[in-house]
Amino acid sequence: MSNIREEMPVLARHEGDWVGTYTLVDTEGKILDKHESHLSCQFPDDSPYSYYQINRYKWADGKQEEHKFPATYRDKFLWFDTERIEGKAWEIDDSTVILWFSYKTVPVAYLYEMIQISPDNNHRARTWHWFKNHQIYQRTLIQEQRIR
Repeated sequence: MSNIREEMPVLARHEGDWVGTYTLVDTEGKILDKHESHLSCQFPDDSPYSYYQINRYKWADGKQEEHKFPATYRDKFLWFDTERIEGKAWEIDDSTVILWFSYKTVPVAYLYEMIQISPDNNHRARTWHWFKNHQIYQRTLIQEQRIR
């Protein structure tokens, strides 16, 4: 049986809890939304899922959301198929993970995310490039630090 930690060592470095800020901008750089985040990245031992992520978001007006993203592992790819999204993630070098996903409620749209982890494993920079009908229409800029 393949081992996700050995075959995806960059992804394994993301295990733990991360806090940060999501800033959504249009193609002109105008801020459309900004909110705080707390993500938990887990590799559960006693689960049908090789990877499990919980995203918690909080806006200045008090609005909050929480989303869970279980994923399976196969052939050096992480595969997501939840009620909300479908997608896959893979490593491209010793500090970068690429994620492609789409929201099931928006069939003409998809995202590419680049996740960059620092050499000390305590900081991440992430960007989402949002496409609709194969044209970019917005970006999400994410800056995070590990809290545990």
